[in-house]
Amino acid sequence: MRVEVKIEWCHDTTFRLANDAKCESLNPKEMLLYATTECAGITIMSILAKERVKPKSLEITMSGELDSDKVTAKSVYNSFHISYNAECCHLEEQSKVSHAIRLANDTYCGTLQMMRKIAPVSHEIAIVSNETVSA
Repeated sequence: MRVEVKIEWCHDTTFRLANDAKCESLNPKEMLLYATTECAGITIMSILAKERVKPKSLEITMSGELDSDKVTAKSVYNSFHISYNAECCHLEEQSKVSHAIRLANDTYCGTLQMMRKIAPVSHEIAIVSNETVSA
């Protein structure tokens, strides 16, 4: 069974669950994914603050594949996948955002490092810019 949690960055430096979901509605397996996405997001935004870059948007989705068809106390994750989607205002910000995501994903997010001890973690990064390039 696949379990998924998605968070969105609010421009006041916090994150919230997508679709106005509430933490109280998450089961413990989803809370684990939520904690990981929140840690990754905070780490990314901390790195970007040092670079003086503020993306237009940042969404992080993490899913996990459980070893059972329904969530039970004995369910165990077999794998995880984390997806980063960012939008920048300027093209030159894309490389800085990509670098911050990679640093957080590969090195600095302690919760992601911990998740790798549970099961493999794959990732994908999508970054777009809304800047118009004139020819």
